[in-house]
Amino acid sequence: MEATGKNNQLPLTYKGRPLLRKDNVIYYGSMTDKYVIMMQVTSSEQKEGYTLANKVVIQLQYTDPEISSVDRVVKTAQRDNLYEAMELGSIWLDRALSGK
Repeated sequence: MEATGKNNQLPLTYKGRPLLRKDNVIYYGSMTDKYVIMMQVTSSEQKEGYTLANKVVIQLQYTDPEISSVDRVVKTAQRDNLYEAMELGSIWLDRALSGK
């Protein structure tokens, strides 16, 4: 994951794809592509002064706004931490965008 400072306008990315966070929801990928990954942190815990996600729901979704929000979901899963969710999401998105 790459972070940038306030003076630099580059977005946060993971494996070359953009990340966008709003509250407990993280979108991974580009909305101009056919698919995007949505990750929602549903539970977290405090550990050594940090807030860590311990339940993350992952969804592979179509980005087409003409499709209803329920029908946009292609796959869904749950993982016990953000790293595992990001890795699974990355694999799903790579496969979906390559047509496999």
